[in-house]
Amino acid sequence: MRRKHERHPRKPAPEPARDPDPVVSADPGAPEAPDAALAASEAAGGTALTEPAPEAVQRLESQTADLEKQVAEWKDRALRTAADLDNYRRRAIRERDEALGRGQSEVLNRIIEVVDDLARVAHLDPANTSSQALHEGMLAIERKFQRMLETSGVERIDPAGAVFDPTAHEAVTMMPAPGPEADNTVGAVFQPGYRLRGTLLRPARVAVMRWTAPADLVH
Repeated sequence: MRRKHERHPRKPAPEPARDPDPVVSADPGAPEAPDAALAASEAAGGTALTEPAPEAVQRLESQTADLEKQVAEWKDRALRTAADLDNYRRRAIRERDEALGRGQSEVLNRIIEVVDDLARVAHLDPANTSSQALHEGMLAIERKFQRMLETSGVERIDPAGAVFDPTAHEAVTMMPAPGPEADNTVGAVFQPGYRLRGTLLRPARVAVMRWTAPADLVH
């Protein structure tokens, strides 16, 4: 009998041995890696970029002294400016008060002159003075007083016959107008008004005329 040959599984062929990773020799001319270059730089010159502590303190103290000097100079300027402003304000107030006092003195001196004229008329002897002379004397005093007011910048408002102006006139009463053209005009002045350099001191007290059409004209 033939012996059956037993079949044995074939063993896999051995793989070729791999060479280990080749060692790359460092090229002297090749650039270094960034990390390596940074580490080398820090190791070689890092201490040269750092300022020594005593010198840094001295530099900061010098800068602080300069800033303190500048602050002191600006503070001194501010104080001087505030003092000049306060002196100017006081001088302006003093000059204003002096100008106001001079203006009041001038007006009062003129009023005193009119008062003197009134005193002379008041002390006239009635037995030796006619009524006509008294009347003329009072008219002269009135004209003098009006000139004094005009010189002081006071304007007299006497709107007889003018159109009624509510900003300068005060309507005390109403009166009939003779015709339609006289409607809303001043028919009588009970008391004149006065204006000082455009500012109303007192409105004129007046009677305003109103036109009412007759009944026969209405129909």
